[in-house]
Amino acid sequence: MTDTVILDVDGTLVDSNYHHTIAWMRAFAAHDLTPPGWRIHRAIGMGGDKLVAHVADDEVEARLGEALREEWTREFDRLIHEVRPFEGTRALLESVKERGHHLVLASSGKQQHVETFLDLFDGRSIADAWTSADDADESKPAADLLQVALSRVGGSAGVMVGDSIWDARAAEAAGMPCVGLRTGGFSEAELRDAGAVMVVDGPGALGREVAAGRLDGLSH
Repeated sequence: MTDTVILDVDGTLVDSNYHHTIAWMRAFAAHDLTPPGWRIHRAIGMGGDKLVAHVADDEVEARLGEALREEWTREFDRLIHEVRPFEGTRALLESVKERGHHLVLASSGKQQHVETFLDLFDGRSIADAWTSADDADESKPAADLLQVALSRVGGSAGVMVGDSIWDARAAEAAGMPCVGLRTGGFSEAELRDAGAVMVVDGPGALGREVAAGRLDGLSH
């Protein structure tokens, strides 16, 4: 039986994926690089340490990786005040707790960004634990962050909830079932192909599934 629900934050609880895409586009442009926006968008959800090589190539990562990430941080900091939680986010968190599950907010974002997002839905008052990029050696789609999240609460049977194929692949690597949300811009078929065992439209819909007990016995 599920004892822990691990929720991604960016694109899952807060509507931030397109802000991330714009920030990365501007960061690349600052170095005279113009990868198409759709390619960047489809990489959102993997760690920034992997995104540059995935979107551009290994040579760009070796030459400009750190500079691009620094520029992305500056650009995203200019946009972060526009990010809002999805409708139903707080109700979803309350439903998870009402079912008696541990609740972990597993973000691979920068700590200052994670803390800003938590304040949007008063996450610190209800979550049992949360993570940031500082807590894992390797970012998604590696399993590191999910394993850290589970260990933070002493959980033994976790369910991962995320909005991207990278979340689903991380859950697969961690041996956990994944619930996919369409809030990140990936289709149901893409999320299922990446390993999601359930797909819903957003936090509001998932909250109703949680309240009905449909995550309790979810298996990989």
